[in-house]
Amino acid sequence: MIKAAYLHIPFCEHICHYCDFNKVFLKGQPVDDYLQALDQEMKVTLEQYPTDSLQTIFVGGGTPTSLNQQQLLSFCESMNRNLPKSNTCEFTFEANPGDLTKEKLQILKEAGVNRISLGVQTFNEDLLKKIGRVHQARDVYQTIENAKTVGFENISIDLIFSLPTQTVNDFKESLTEAFSLDIPHFSAYSLIIEPKTVFYNLLKKGKLPTPGEDIEATMYEILMGEMEKHGFNQYEISNFSKAGYESKHNLTYWNNEYYYGFGAGAHSYVNGIRRSNSGPLKKYIEQINSGKLPVFEEHLVSKAEQMEEEMFLGLRKTEGVSISHFIKKFSLDPQKLFKHELTDLISKQWIEVKNNHIYLTKNGRFLGNEVFQSFLGVCND
Repeated sequence: MIKAAYLHIPFCEHICHYCDFNKVFLKGQPVDDYLQALDQEMKVTLEQYPTDSLQTIFVGGGTPTSLNQQQLLSFCESMNRNLPKSNTCEFTFEANPGDLTKEKLQILKEAGVNRISLGVQTFNEDLLKKIGRVHQARDVYQTIENAKTVGFENISIDLIFSLPTQTVNDFKESLTEAFSLDIPHFSAYSLIIEPKTVFYNLLKKGKLPTPGEDIEATMYEILMGEMEKHGFNQYEISNFSKAGYESKHNLTYWNNEYYYGFGAGAHSYVNGIRRSNSGPLKKYIEQINSGKLPVFEEHLVSKAEQMEEEMFLGLRKTEGVSISHFIKKFSLDPQKLFKHELTDLISKQWIEVKNNHIYLTKNGRFLGNEVFQSFLGVCND
């Protein structure tokens, strides 16, 4: 059963220097045509691949709240018309601090949105400019105050560390500011420099002074320590929450479960098939208008790939991979299937096997990608 849906709004009023998501400048774009196509994609997909009720809906981008009030209202009505939600559905909207007016917050609240995720990244004004953000620290406080006033309690912010020229003290100060917000969830990632970004071009020219791996590791260690000290549980490599505020939507991915993906460039995993949608807006809208689903490519995931994915996605979670769940799902024991890999990783003290779970040690969290790669290409169909 499909329990989650991701919807992509690709419009941005500015492009950040590190972002490689599918996005376009808002000005002059066919926003209304896109929302109409999105409505049609939801309708047709649910007819072909029905579900009883969704446990999570996540609207990301781009910047979903770059839509004007009328467009936002229309989009929310479209989702509520097409997507069957459970009574306890986690309904998240991504937003930028400063974009989210009280009026827009009210529209979201009345549409049933119950979780806001803000792209804060840092509280250092100089760093915000260097990474191409246009908000200021004060916008974060104002947006969160407005969200709480409208009635939002489940609020998350994203932070990025190991930014160009960022010092350990800069990062500590950002964490101090973050904890003052009195919110129940944080996501914190180290900067990854992706191709086709401003930062990638600067790096190639030798003009991007990043802190380096040692300082990045120090920042991550500080992050984990401070989160624990402030009562936040690290339930995944990059995610921290108060009890009961874990992101149900992201857990769908890490639990290797099915989800819909709607919108230009969106990815989905439905009935054993991973699909990606066409990224260019014109192509996406044309495919929908011609009565087709906007599929760019699709891949039938073999049992071997599913089992490998179950390991490296599940190991992102602090609780790790449930051995009994793996056996129930695949009728094979992961301890036998990955015996060589597990023996090696245990000897390096990167993973532990205990209480029916295989999970990363604290040292293993620093080397997650190396651990995950150990499980690729191991199984045979």
